[in-house]
Amino acid sequence: MADCVCNIVREIIEAQDQVNNNNDGCCTTSCEGSIQDLLRPEMNNNNNGPDTVPFILYCEGDCNPFIASGVYRDVVAGTNATFFNCLQSPILRAKEFTDENECCVRLELLAPVNSTGDVTFDEGDNVCEFFSENTGERARGFIATGICITVDLNTFNGIQCLDAVTPLPSSQFVTG
Repeated sequence: MADCVCNIVREIIEAQDQVNNNNDGCCTTSCEGSIQDLLRPEMNNNNNGPDTVPFILYCEGDCNPFIASGVYRDVVAGTNATFFNCLQSPILRAKEFTDENECCVRLELLAPVNSTGDVTFDEGDNVCEFFSENTGERARGFIATGICITVDLNTFNGIQCLDAVTPLPSSQFVTG
């Protein structure tokens, strides 16, 4: 049955390309575009260009975005005491494959931040909640959290890449 839907969508794309003369087929946000931006020489002279393609994975079966969660050691404000805290994020950065012949990959959670580097939202039920104005200002970028998870990419059926960026370093990830 999946081939039937795939074939129909293929026919739709071919018909649209004929009508649009192949000029309107570009997506403004796509994995291909983000990868090209990352590798574009004029963007990366002197290493000033973006260094990350952030993305959202969609779970197999329910098609919902995967909202990753990770536990990290945090500091109680104004003290040296620590505690374990939790952060959720649907925005991920690929770090490395853990097995050359498989699809297991280490991913880092990226947190959306406002213009002052404050995390806009650290938990939610859907992707849009992470981009709300919880801090009084919308998300302007991302911060690396240093929180990594290992996943099997075979358990996902979709991906959305965001525009290539350079996240703030994880050394600036302060919550306490």
